[in-house]
Amino acid sequence: MDLLTSLKTKVKERKKTIVFPEGNDQRVVRAAVRLAKEELLTPIILGEKAVIEKTNGAQVPAGVICLDPKTYPTSEKDKMIQAFVTRRNGKNTVEEAQKLLTDVNYFATMLVYLGQADGMVSGAIHSTGETVRPALQIIKTKPNVSRTSGAFVMLRGEERYVFADCAINIDPSAKELAEIALESAKTARLFDIEPRIALLSFSTKGSAKSPVVDKVKEAVELAHELAPEERLDGELQFDAAFVPDVATKKAPLSQIAGQANVFIFPELQSGNIGYKIAQRLGGFEAVGPVLQGLNQPVSDLSRGCDEEEVYKVALITAAQAIGGK
Repeated sequence: MDLLTSLKTKVKERKKTIVFPEGNDQRVVRAAVRLAKEELLTPIILGEKAVIEKTNGAQVPAGVICLDPKTYPTSEKDKMIQAFVTRRNGKNTVEEAQKLLTDVNYFATMLVYLGQADGMVSGAIHSTGETVRPALQIIKTKPNVSRTSGAFVMLRGEERYVFADCAINIDPSAKELAEIALESAKTARLFDIEPRIALLSFSTKGSAKSPVVDKVKEAVELAHELAPEERLDGELQFDAAFVPDVATKKAPLSQIAGQANVFIFPELQSGNIGYKIAQRLGGFEAVGPVLQGLNQPVSDLSRGCDEEEVYKVALITAAQAIGGK
């Protein structure tokens, strides 16, 4: 079963509600309408209904909820403001909360936090910071996860891999790398990938000496301590992690080398470069980034995305919401 069919089957069985803050973007609106027509999930699109329908080029079907934050009932808005102030634990006043909640990303994130939506998809016209910051302040990370991270699912024919972190953490510590590896294993399973995790480096099993290599080695040890049941290894160069013949020469005792399908990059620069090389030169489709480690799912679109990417990321977000229950 291909990824799209697998995701559709999962989410249709347990129809989730996903909020789309960017109701003035054609890619977002048309993807949300398509998801509603196919009865895969219930979309909430933020904005004036007239603007949303103009953006769509037609009336939206009955399965789409158009919600205008400007006309949101005062009693409900007051509850949202109070819940926000309480969640921020004194870091924001009521007046500050009122101002922040005029931002569609903050408003949408509060809908998720309050259980009125199961997840959020944004980022088509907002930066990663504008999308992720409200999620970190309101939804926050899971217990024992200090940072959120961004994974891409890389697809080519029947091939399916996970690359992380390619979107969020510039220079994660050994502890954060270990967390990213374990959260990436959960992401892999959402896509029916049984994870074999390689923590990547320019060194394989001590072939080079450097503090950045030591960081990866420490991350492997920490990940083993946190989740001894997971199949993971490092430090491994990409060829040792992926190519069986190379693995035999460079890491003959490794149970992961030569057969990895989840690749953890040592820092953001190599992760971002790596997934884009695979995408542009290798012909892989990069689906994501999938934000990992949050208590409830929030997805950050690329501003260069098209309607199909919005559609797929929304399906992934719904699948995350199911997986988190």
